[in-house]
Amino acid sequence: MKKKILALLLFLFLPTAAFAQSTIVSSTDLINNASALDGQTIVYTGEVIGDIMQRGDHTWLNLSDGNNAIGIWVATDQMGTITVAGRYGQVGDTVQVTGVFHRACRDHGGDMDIHAVQLQRITQGHTVVHPVSAVRVIFAVATAGVGIGIVICLRRKQRKL
Repeated sequence: MKKKILALLLFLFLPTAAFAQSTIVSSTDLINNASALDGQTIVYTGEVIGDIMQRGDHTWLNLSDGNNAIGIWVATDQMGTITVAGRYGQVGDTVQVTGVFHRACRDHGGDMDIHAVQLQRITQGHTVVHPVSAVRVIFAVATAGVGIGIVICLRRKQRKL
């Protein structure tokens, strides 16, 4: 009994800190566990893709973790150096967002989104050069040549009729 009382006193009087802990999630986690994570503060990392759409004092981003994309609603003044969005020929900025997850956001027509509290760029986006293959160029020229040849033959046949 004395041990229990001593343990209780130590627990009560030792300094403790309570920190709200954010859950690190993937897009698959968000989709599969939407009900359980609804309203929770989460951490999500992904590449900015598509368009960066400023809407007044807030901005929409789409972040893809390689499996799915999730919409992010962030105050424009938190955007900082996030400027590169991924598309063909370009890899977007990789961003880590801490925010409140909404499985069906009332403010945004029932869409699944994250309202960002903090946004941090992890890596900067960059241009991707897609080299042209010599084999593909030769194949394209040969195919075009065959196509032109067929058209010429068909026209000659039509003239003879």
